[in-house]
Amino acid sequence: MSEKKPLRVLFCMGINQNFFDAARDEQLEVWAAFSAMWNGIHDLPGVTVFGNMDDDQSMVGPSSGYPWTTYLLADVPDLETVHAACNLLRTTAVGSGPYKLWRYVKIEARTGRELIIQRA
Repeated sequence: MSEKKPLRVLFCMGINQNFFDAARDEQLEVWAAFSAMWNGIHDLPGVTVFGNMDDDQSMVGPSSGYPWTTYLLADVPDLETVHAACNLLRTTAVGSGPYKLWRYVKIEARTGRELIIQRA
């Protein structure tokens, strides 16, 4: 019986206009919430994060799709864990106000498998 392979997932995240419209204090609360969400993905059972990339120096302003603001590449044990990672945007509070992180950040998970190229 073969071992179940993890999913290779590229989490693509875009900061939206609500963040740019927010006052500086609110932006700092968003950053704290973003950090909690980011670490939450790392802490999900079975997740192995390989790295990330931030495109904030060559892409200025809100991102509603490609190119995204930031990316996180990870192996994830199953689709339920991918959904749990994305759900962190719905559940992570921003400061003590009424908003969750998804008011300010969009996420899309590109899910596939590791591509293995055999040497000739």
